[in-house]
Amino acid sequence: MTRVAIIGGHGKIALRLAKILTDRGDQVTSIIRNPEHARDVAETGAVPVVADVETLDTTGIATAISEHDAVVWSAGAGGGDPARTYAVDRDAAIRSMDAAAKVGIRRYVIVSYFGAGPDHGVPEDNSFHAYAEAKAAADTYLKSSDLDWTILGPSGLTDEPGTGKIAVGGTRGDGDHVSRDNVAAVAAEVLARPETVHKVIEFNDGPTPVADAVAQV
Repeated sequence: MTRVAIIGGHGKIALRLAKILTDRGDQVTSIIRNPEHARDVAETGAVPVVADVETLDTTGIATAISEHDAVVWSAGAGGGDPARTYAVDRDAAIRSMDAAAKVGIRRYVIVSYFGAGPDHGVPEDNSFHAYAEAKAAADTYLKSSDLDWTILGPSGLTDEPGTGKIAVGGTRGDGDHVSRDNVAAVAAEVLARPETVHKVIEFNDGPTPVADAVAQV
């Protein structure tokens, strides 16, 4: 049994992930900002913990995630307000990495996006620019840490039913997509595979079963 803390626990990927993990016998704590979301989280089998990582300092986040074996960052500001995007997707994410190190949690998985990085190429006048910059900073910080990290880079997200099959790597084209079901399946798979530590896994929906695709990374 692995004890997993999911930050951003009411997100669409996070709810799916919590259900997969609890169904296989892992112990899951889902960290949420809004107490009204506790029931949705509990229905996955996870334990809801109300903690606003946007406002908590490193020590506060460390308290929320302590006594776990792994952290999954699946939180996000949701776009729209660049200042809040930087506050959540960059600053809070980085504090959560420091918090994990502070309480001795080595395993850390972050949900990023396909094509993230300092060379993301998103122009400043594009509404996606703040998110791209925030993710580039958070991913770069994580790579420089001593954590046992894995970065997940799904392409465009859909709510289509998951096929359980993906395509890893290559280049991202216009219109490429992946279901949130499949993203959650990939996150669960990497948590079970120590060999995915220090790997960036970019993927779309595709022809290869998730377990096989992740094993080949």
